[in-house]
Amino acid sequence: MIIYTLGFTQKNAETFFRLIKENQIEILLDIRLNNKSQLAGFTKGEDLKYFLKEICNCKYVHEEQFAPTKEILDDYKKKKNTWEQYVERYIPLMKSRGAVGNFMKHYSSYERVCLLCSEPTPEQCHRRLFAEMIQKVHPEIQIRHI
Repeated sequence: MIIYTLGFTQKNAETFFRLIKENQIEILLDIRLNNKSQLAGFTKGEDLKYFLKEICNCKYVHEEQFAPTKEILDDYKKKKNTWEQYVERYIPLMKSRGAVGNFMKHYSSYERVCLLCSEPTPEQCHRRLFAEMIQKVHPEIQIRHI
């Protein structure tokens, strides 16, 4: 399995869907807490589901269980917590939810899975953290940030 990670911010629709098609993504897991924001543009939940199916022949699932809580996210965005503190809160949350096991149970049959969030790069985004958590348990899994 290859887990791709992708942020939609600072990408136009053409670039975004080209990346999905070029990498032959089979299923995109939207791991944002809120997929209905007006700022999401072409990546709003139901719209994105339709576009992925029609343009890329790709399945879409909104998976809030892999997202941080509103409190964790707000504390980081409002600079009440550093990135390191965010990580210290996010990883135990995922462990308490059994997130890696849930991911493997539902998605291990796919060869090319993409984790979607809004951050333009993976360095300070939970999609990278979650992909790395999965890889730590399943080292055969490759991670590619696109």
